[in-house]
Amino acid sequence: MFRLKFQNSFHQQHSPKNRKRLNDQGASLDLWYAGYLKLLKTLTKSFSPYWLACIPLAALIVLAWHSAASAQDAIELIEIEDLGVQQVQGIVNTLFVLIAAVLVIFMNAGFGMLETGFCRQKNAVNILSKNLIVFAIATIAFWAIGFSLMFNPGNSFIGGMGGFFLSSTDPITYGLDPFPAGLPISVFFLFQAAFAGTAATIVSGAVAERVKFGSFVIFSTLLVAISYAITGHWVWSSSGWLAILDTPFSDFAGSTVVHSVGGWSALMGAVILGPRLGKYKDGEIRAIPGHNMSIATLGCLILWIGWFGFNPGSELAADEKIAYIALTTNLAAAAAGISATLTSWLKNGKPDLSMIINGILAGLVAITAGCASVSYTSAVIIGAIAGFIVVCSVSFFDSIKIDDPVGAISVHLVNGVWGTFAVGLFTIDGGFFVDGSVAQLLSQIIGIILIGSFTVVMSSIFWLILKLSIGIRVTPEEEIEGLDISEHGMEAYSGFAKEASSMDSIGNGLG
Repeated sequence: MFRLKFQNSFHQQHSPKNRKRLNDQGASLDLWYAGYLKLLKTLTKSFSPYWLACIPLAALIVLAWHSAASAQDAIELIEIEDLGVQQVQGIVNTLFVLIAAVLVIFMNAGFGMLETGFCRQKNAVNILSKNLIVFAIATIAFWAIGFSLMFNPGNSFIGGMGGFFLSSTDPITYGLDPFPAGLPISVFFLFQAAFAGTAATIVSGAVAERVKFGSFVIFSTLLVAISYAITGHWVWSSSGWLAILDTPFSDFAGSTVVHSVGGWSALMGAVILGPRLGKYKDGEIRAIPGHNMSIATLGCLILWIGWFGFNPGSELAADEKIAYIALTTNLAAAAAGISATLTSWLKNGKPDLSMIINGILAGLVAITAGCASVSYTSAVIIGAIAGFIVVCSVSFFDSIKIDDPVGAISVHLVNGVWGTFAVGLFTIDGGFFVDGSVAQLLSQIIGIILIGSFTVVMSSIFWLILKLSIGIRVTPEEEIEGLDISEHGMEAYSGFAKEASSMDSIGNGLG
């Protein structure tokens, strides 16, 4: 069977018809080959051997060109991918700093609650009004003048004159890198305006219950627009003279730039104003208790939370350091609260709530300068010392008859100085207690003295000009009546005092 199939296939393939078709295909192939040879002979006659040698060379060039183009495409793709990562990181940084700015702005509520609770009921509206308006004042004053004076490179003493009213769209005007490497001008301004408002708010508590509302408004404007901006430039501008020392002065988030500046201004205001009526009489210190410790405590907690925007936000980027900064901040606050509680307990025989509050705030102020550069243990030590200092400081200022109703001078000035000095002792890179170096400590002392001296002079000038022109203190009658009525024509607790008096009378009658 197999042989039969093979024979039939062989005969079909070699039939006369198939043989003719194969012969025709072979003839066509011979003709194509002959034409190809003829073409080669023609090319050989038309081109020299050198030209013929260029053919493979051209092929190599084309191949190399294609490879280079592919490599360039790959490089461009990598650059595009890198740009995408930078863009995303820039957006994350912007969002983080924006949230931090909101937390710092919300600290105004904390200051308002704290100061109102520590003062008398008849002055509550006045204190709340000052704390509310001060951020509005700071925003406009800083927008118009202060921001440019502080961050425009200018010279080592003061920022340049360009960029007032945020008129420049060039980030370099305000010492920033272009986005996404740097922050947008808008979010950087908002964060820094919140800091400027904090410096002015500190003054409010120390001059409470006797300062004229209008005079305080004008002083706050001058402080933020001029004095605060100039000293801030020394530290936080790349061209500031304290920033370009061989060992730069270090104040990460503003123990001196914000808190001590506000504290020095508050001290001079309290000195020039004088104490409240009845505070010091016949050589005795008479306590004037606050009217609501509940809202004072709430204010402290709001400030504690707000500080997690204040300190981590000063990193100006959402990176791995912000959690570390938040933890050192919290450790210092906790240690200071415990230390102040124990100190007041030993000193007065009972734990004082007002000292617990001010102790926590003192720890927050003290760690603000070194929160990014000290160890956890150092943060606890700095906070514990701050809690002890604030209790002693409040007693000291009372002993020399400087009346500070809320302890703002002790919290912000004294512990702002302590925290800034502590950087020179405890900073991991160059602290005296870490490696025995005194360079950082000397820079810290120089910065503390010079910023303090400048602020004392400038704030004294502002207060004295106001005192000699429009006056800074209300009349004794207005102070006795309360600033809510005399300055604002309203009460914080309308009818509450009258109703309480009536209930007391009824109770006494029944008794």
